[in-house]
Amino acid sequence: MNLEQHTPRGDDPRFHTTRWSAVLLSAQSQAPGSQAALADLCRIYWYPIYAFIRRRGSSPEDAQDLTQGFFLHLLEHKTLRHVSPVKGKFRSFLLASLQNYLSDQADSLRCLKRGGKIEFLRLDMQSAEDRYRLAPLDILTADKVFDARWAMTLLDEAMGRLSDEYVTQGKTSMFERLKPFIDPINSQAASSYEDVAHTLGVSLGSVGKLIFRLRKRYASILREEVARTVSDPAEVDQEIQALCEALIATEGRLGP
Repeated sequence: MNLEQHTPRGDDPRFHTTRWSAVLLSAQSQAPGSQAALADLCRIYWYPIYAFIRRRGSSPEDAQDLTQGFFLHLLEHKTLRHVSPVKGKFRSFLLASLQNYLSDQADSLRCLKRGGKIEFLRLDMQSAEDRYRLAPLDILTADKVFDARWAMTLLDEAMGRLSDEYVTQGKTSMFERLKPFIDPINSQAASSYEDVAHTLGVSLGSVGKLIFRLRKRYASILREEVARTVSDPAEVDQEIQALCEALIATEGRLGP
């Protein structure tokens, strides 16, 4: 799996339907497909894992090995069969499992060899290191980095899905003009309503309506993405609040 780009959304029917609760139930009933469903989620959220390991002091090479080894560990040791499907978040499960895995690795002094025979994910290491080095992490703990990177991954996935929808509708140009109005990272790059109206050939009132619809759809997609990572729909608002707090705690230090 090539992670240099977003995981394809239209090619994999599991993308929008895979939920953490479904993954747990499938694993515990030993139904076929549970490992593939878990892999789908891991392909999206591998970078927070990598960033957590790097923040704990591992070199880029060791962090790559440990990231690969961790995901293989999840699949090979059937960890999901021991997790309650009634309560829990994918984020919390991954972080707790990762901490246990790293502790075991430190105790036994074992680590996968770089470039080993088994590779669970194809990691874009250059991109990962570029992102990691851009972030001044001197006052951020590994846990804070993990949560913030998780939140940023969710935002990125939601933005990617929204972009795909506009492209499918033949509205690529419209999306690119309106995107800065919902993208917190590039909000300063937003044009004036007058400029957007002139470019799109619509009235000022129409620009406001277009931005409102875009924001509404973005919020809906973001909730869908968060819902994929929790066991109970009632936990969605709580998880969104926790991730907002994680982003606020970084005070913009992580960069893109």
